[in-house]
Amino acid sequence: MGVGCWVLGVGCFIMTIPVAILAGGLATRLRPITEKIPKSLVPIAGKPFLHHQLKLLHSQGIRHAVLCVGHLGKMIQRDFGDGAAYGIKVEYSFDGPKLLGTGGALKQALPKLGKEFFVLYGDSYLPIDYAPIADFFHHSGKAGLMTVYRNEGKYDTSNVVFRDGEIVVYDKKNKLPEMQHIDYGLSLFQASVFNAYPADQPFDLAQVMGDLVRQKQLAGFEVKERFYEIGSPAGLQELESLLRAGQE
Repeated sequence: MGVGCWVLGVGCFIMTIPVAILAGGLATRLRPITEKIPKSLVPIAGKPFLHHQLKLLHSQGIRHAVLCVGHLGKMIQRDFGDGAAYGIKVEYSFDGPKLLGTGGALKQALPKLGKEFFVLYGDSYLPIDYAPIADFFHHSGKAGLMTVYRNEGKYDTSNVVFRDGEIVVYDKKNKLPEMQHIDYGLSLFQASVFNAYPADQPFDLAQVMGDLVRQKQLAGFEVKERFYEIGSPAGLQELESLLRAGQE
């Protein structure tokens, strides 16, 4: 893995692209663990999950992360501060008095994110190279990009029809037989995508992606490596095993 400035001849541009981490969920599937701590602080292989996320991001050349937080977010800020210990500038964008949803949280964080940014779910651990994805996005001419994985219902419910290199359908609610791929958990957007949505109102990132699919403005990048997540007890146990094996 690892990213050098020579990757794809694209220079060190990836170090200038921030990552928004959606870390404001209530993590109800992990209760009682998350009754008193947010998902980002759930211990995995002896360290908070966010510790592993930030180390992985740093290894990929990322130097700026904005955490979109809500539920118990102050605890994350207390423990991770400005991210200096990880070589990453860490900032925080709080939901405020009401939950904004994943899309609303991103819109609120736009002033900290700039003109384009990655989006990573707060429970995802994705051992992939970021530079080729950013390069593909820049050459696509699209306003957004979704990474997809040929899941075939194995690790979670498949929700994408990906055909001939194009995202034809993305739907998290209605299952179709031809859905063999799944949203891998990493995406890229131009900030202007969010201009069409109201400020201070809740909306979901899935709505944004669905709108981009209909506008033919969502690029699709197929990833071959499987994803890991801590959104469920089973996923948490799998990642624990993976990271502990890496420590041996």
